[in-house]
Amino acid sequence: MNKKTAFSAADILLPNKQSMSDVWAVCACDQYTGEPAYWAETDRLAGEKPSALRLILPEVYLEDADVTDRIAKIQQTMKDYLSADIFTEYKNAMVYIERIQSDGKMRAGLIGKIDLEQYDYSKGSVSPVRATEATVPERIPPRVRIRRGAALELPHIMILLDDTKKTVIEPLASETGSMELLYDTKLMQGGGSIKGWLVPQAAQERIIAALTALGTESGEEHPLVYAMGDGNHSLATAKAFYEEWKAANPGADTENAPMRYALVELVNLHSPALEFEAIHRILNQIDTEKLLADMTAALDLRTDSEAAQAFNVICGGKQQVYYIHKPTSNLTVGSVQMFLDAWLKENGGKIDYIHGADVVENLAKEANSLGILLPDMQKSELFPTVIKDGALPRKTFSMGHAADKRFYMEARKITLDD
Repeated sequence: MNKKTAFSAADILLPNKQSMSDVWAVCACDQYTGEPAYWAETDRLAGEKPSALRLILPEVYLEDADVTDRIAKIQQTMKDYLSADIFTEYKNAMVYIERIQSDGKMRAGLIGKIDLEQYDYSKGSVSPVRATEATVPERIPPRVRIRRGAALELPHIMILLDDTKKTVIEPLASETGSMELLYDTKLMQGGGSIKGWLVPQAAQERIIAALTALGTESGEEHPLVYAMGDGNHSLATAKAFYEEWKAANPGADTENAPMRYALVELVNLHSPALEFEAIHRILNQIDTEKLLADMTAALDLRTDSEAAQAFNVICGGKQQVYYIHKPTSNLTVGSVQMFLDAWLKENGGKIDYIHGADVVENLAKEANSLGILLPDMQKSELFPTVIKDGALPRKTFSMGHAADKRFYMEARKITLDD
């Protein structure tokens, strides 16, 4: 394994030509959690064909009474697929992918494994791989239950690179003519399409060198090279499971233990296809006047004196811009969320996170409700803010629409058994 970078080649499994179909790949398990009909249709489409759906637990079912049975069935299906030889394994591989999103834009990515020894999701971490948003510890144990008895992992983890010069992934686009095409398929339910190529050894060496350079060019003592984009809690789960295994197996060969690593997709933050969207807030069952008065005092809100951080409040059918003159974070959303967390803990009420401004406007019409419209986060703000503030507040930004999230395609063995 390369000692200088957390990312490296992996032993990657893909369905063989007889088993690959347009129902193999399915959307990330943490999407469409409020739309069981989406997952019911995915189940119908998959039918009896081999499908990644049978190897994952959509989170819409996470609280169901039969979740233990579902997990057991998933773990058994993993063993069944392996014994039925539906996979082809590519040793020491990286896969270059081109995903055509629902909007027609192409998003390039690179599949390999990340070293969990070089990842720390705690706030204030200085590890090469860091969380960009706060990790909720309560969300990890149910996911560890799935991984604990799993023979395989399938990634929906997307990790971002701040590669302004486009040195790591983008050069592969002109080399696909000489690469082995592994798959070329449409993605179900409006997910666009995806192609994947096997990256040659020489290109792998160039990639590792470019990643190493990203870590040294900043001049930082503890450079941030890999920032979480999607799948934060999935990577945290892999880390928790690895630490659990390590504690139970003192003296084991951790260097070559498959559970030390997690399969991920790298994406350049500066990809034109990658767009950050604001996630707004709606508060219910609150004393709106008290909240506004307390927030005004805490953040020195003003309506007649502009400042760098600004947001809109919708309340009682009216909308007002407020400027923060006493920010507590590098970002508007950070200043607002830190206040709201503390205020709700003391005063009660409910908060929800909404993508569309029009939805917030409608919900804010209800009694004892208040909507907060936040500005879009600029992509250029991500790495500097994580370095300065640590992991951002939860629901700081969204990377595109649900249909464009990573689909499960590649897999990797994560047990010591053959």
